[in-house]
Formats: sequence, C-alpha cells, structure tokens
Amino acid sequence: MTSLSPRTILAHELVGLRVRVVEADNDALVGAAGRVVEETRNTLRVEGEDGRVRTVPKAGTTLEFALPDGAHVVVDGRRLVARPARRTQTATGGSTWHSA
Repeated sequence: MTSLSPRTILAHELVGLRVRVVEADNDALVGAAGRVVEETRNTLRVEGEDGRVRTVPKAGTTLEFALPDGAHVVVDGRRLVARPARRTQTATGGSTWHSA
C-alpha cells in the first residue's frame, strides 16, 4: 500500500487519525474533534479529548483529517461511505479532496 498522503487518504485506514468536523447537516457535530477509534460503512466513531465517543455520519459531513506528517486534508464524507475494507481496496485516483 502507498504511503498516507492527501492524494491517497481514501485508500487508507482512518482509525487512529485525528479528525475534526468542519461542516455537517447536524449543527451539533460541527467542531467535534478527536481520534477515529472505529469506522463502519456509514459512520466514524470519534473519541474526543474529554473521553466521550461520538458517532459521526460520513454522509452529510465534511471532515478535516490530520495526517502523521502534519498535513491536513479536507474530505467530503460522502467519498468515504463504504465498508472500510472495500474502500481501502478499491479507492483510486480522481478523488475529491483538497489540502487544508
């Protein structure tokens, strides 16, 4: 597998990455931040600094991920909707992303 970068984020495991909700259909989720502790087809489970784990839907959410090299990537959550194993196996170029 290629190294984690803004161009390859859709093909990588998200668990362990820091994430922040930039925009969401549910205003209560905007600003929620922490570390991804679980991923399902439709959601991310994010543990905040307070220890609280929040369920964040992928669809209807714009997420900003902090990569290990310090780069930040903003991703339309709809691009992440898939079983994690399937998404990491089939993600290819042409993704909608941009560096923050």
